[in-house]
Amino acid sequence: MTMVLGAPSALARKQTRFWRPATDIAVDLGTANTLVLVRGKGVVLNEPSVAAVGPAGEVVGVGLAAKRMLGRTPAAIRAVRPLKEGVIADFQIAEQLLRRFMEMVLHRHVFRVKPTVVVCVPSCITEVERRAVRDAARSAGVKRLFMVSEPIAAAIGAGLPIDQPIGNIVVDIGGGTTDVAVTTMNGVIADASIRVAGDALDQAIVQYLRKHYNLLIGEPTAELVKISIGSAVPFEQEITMPVKGRDLISGLPRTVTVDSAAIREAMREGLQRILEAVRKALELTPPELANDILEHGVVLTGGGALIRGLDTLLNYETGLPVRVDPDPLTAVVRGTGLILEDLDRWRDVLTT
Repeated sequence: MTMVLGAPSALARKQTRFWRPATDIAVDLGTANTLVLVRGKGVVLNEPSVAAVGPAGEVVGVGLAAKRMLGRTPAAIRAVRPLKEGVIADFQIAEQLLRRFMEMVLHRHVFRVKPTVVVCVPSCITEVERRAVRDAARSAGVKRLFMVSEPIAAAIGAGLPIDQPIGNIVVDIGGGTTDVAVTTMNGVIADASIRVAGDALDQAIVQYLRKHYNLLIGEPTAELVKISIGSAVPFEQEITMPVKGRDLISGLPRTVTVDSAAIREAMREGLQRILEAVRKALELTPPELANDILEHGVVLTGGGALIRGLDTLLNYETGLPVRVDPDPLTAVVRGTGLILEDLDRWRDVLTT
């Protein structure tokens, strides 16, 4: 058998492809969840943005394991969410959280050099908050860091032609912020950002049950109620579910039955503020772009887009066609992954 020197075997070529170093990653550092995408691999990490902190301030657990501890930890351990309303509230814990997530990704994939990272940030972020994100990423071992506005990344992930002279509008409802942006030619023409989103709706449910049912529940339970029976418009037939908590009068555990109409009332104010943000962005939109939006409609992304009937409510209030992205939870990180595929093309939407 004759072997040609220098020609790699099929096995060697396969191993070369498998061990090719991944040097570009995208991070959606969200208030509720953190998603990490590796270029060429897709989304490799999707974990709650929660850290379990020990008595000395050290992080003893992150992600889903830490989220299960919310409201259930002894005095020596506390489960915390270092990001509030879309930005870093506790820098030291956020830094450790991001480093842990990066280590999880680095452990699964071969990084022979420090990676280039694109991080999504809310459009309302301040320079101080931007610096906190930058410092946390660099402490986690990043070579080059870029930032992109979340609504821009969401629009790209949803397949909107934002680099064309066409008006597009995206509404990204995350855990801490709702970002609305009208885009064209890789720029934002009109936008609105409010710190009312999924977490605020959960807190509204907590307060409603406390006031009307004398029942104290935690935010994880409120989130479960929102997902299970929450809606933006009435159901044809209202649904109910049992909710367990602590009775504020007797102090004993108690179960009450709550219907979807009550939860809709609890979320009404928060949903109205989201609608007002959409109206504000539309009022600032130039007429020619408004014509495009009237034709192409509104795209909803983020976890809040999954609230039942939100697209129907938005259509009723604005008269515009509304569609929900097929996978709204990953729209932002998918868009960031597309940016990683061609940094030169999307350089105008990035900041350093």
